Amino acid sequence: MKRVIFASVVFLLCALFFTNGVFAAEKFASVSMERIANGYLKAKEYTKNLDGKEAAYTAEINKKRDEVKQLQDKMTLSSDKEKEAKKAELESKFKDLQELVQQKQADFRKETFDKTMEMSKDIKNTISDYAKKEGYTLVFDAAALAYQLESMDITDKIIEILNKNYKKSP
Repeated sequence: MKRVIFASVVFLLCALFFTNGVFAAEKFASVSMERIANGYLKAKEYTKNLDGKEAAYTAEINKKRDEVKQLQDKMTLSSDKEKEAKKAELESKFKDLQELVQQKQADFRKETFDKTMEMSKDIKNTISDYAKKEGYTLVFDAAALAYQLESMDITDKIIEILNKNYKKSP
C-alpha cells in the first residue's frame, strides 16, 4: 500500500512539475493593429494613392453631374417642342451618370479591399515570422485585451520590420 501511495505522490509531483514547465515555456506578446496601420509606410502610401483616386473619381462624377444640371436648366427655359427633343438626351446623360457613379464606387471598393488584404497579409506574415523567430507562443491584438504588461508589446518592432522590408515601387 505504501508503494501505491508513494507512486501516486511521485506521479502527481511529476505531473505538476511538467505542467508548470510547459506553462513556464509559454511566451506571449501583444500588438496594436491600429498603431501598425498608422505606422506602416506602405499603408500610408496606399491611403495617399487611394485619396488621390477618390478625388479624381469625385471630380469626374461632379463634371458629369454639372453637364446633367446644365441640360436640365436649358430644358426649363426651352419650349415644349425643344424639351421633347432634349428629353432623350437628358435621360441618356442621367443614365450615364448613374452608371459612372456605380462603376467608380465599385472600382474604389475593390481597390480598397485588395490593398487592405495585401497589407493585412504583410502584417500577419511579419508578426508570424517574428513570433516564430523570438519563440512567442501567442500574439494577441492589444485591442482585445483588458490589460497587458508594456513589456509584452512588440508593436514597434513589427512596424520597424515592416517598414524595413517595404520597398517603394519605382
